Amino acid sequence: MTNPNNQHSIKQELPAVLMFVGLIWLVFAFDHFLPLEQFGLIPRNGSHLVGIITMPFLHGSLQHIMSNTVPLLVLLTLLAGSRANSRSIVLTIMLLGGALLWLFGRGAALHIGASVLVFGLAVFLIVSGLLERRLVPLAIAIFVTFMYGSSLLSGVLPWQPGVSWDGHLFGGIAGAIAAFFLVRGKQMTSRFRS
Repeated sequence: MTNPNNQHSIKQELPAVLMFVGLIWLVFAFDHFLPLEQFGLIPRNGSHLVGIITMPFLHGSLQHIMSNTVPLLVLLTLLAGSRANSRSIVLTIMLLGGALLWLFGRGAALHIGASVLVFGLAVFLIVSGLLERRLVPLAIAIFVTFMYGSSLLSGVLPWQPGVSWDGHLFGGIAGAIAAFFLVRGKQMTSRFRS
């Protein structure tokens, strides 16, 4: 997940961020003509296992996709400016968050949307900033907490109809796990170089 020489910048990674979010919008446009939502995730349903990968690209309404687009752009841009391997972190959160949701989520619910990734990225940036104890990651952690902290807390409350609160929860857990292993990997690498 991390490489000590993993130097990149927001300017270098911004095209990939815009392409990723653009792909989500492209799938949303195609969903008006094709029944793509059927590829969402239904926990413990073998035929919906593909939803682990497809879920972040599927959205039920314009309001749904808009509510994920802005935080995705902000959080992916912040991640792009870090020393973490952005693509690896995004993939880890998507796969781990989706797998946890598939294993432990509410049974008959169809889960779609990028909020698993949004919650995972927010928690990743907060936890890694706190664990790294460096000024810039800590400032990012404080910024993300200030901007999205109340949404993180309210988003995991189970009494919201039509909201994948369990997807939010497992996305956040995946982000925390990814941050822990990223920081631990950096610490292990620095010990071996001493």
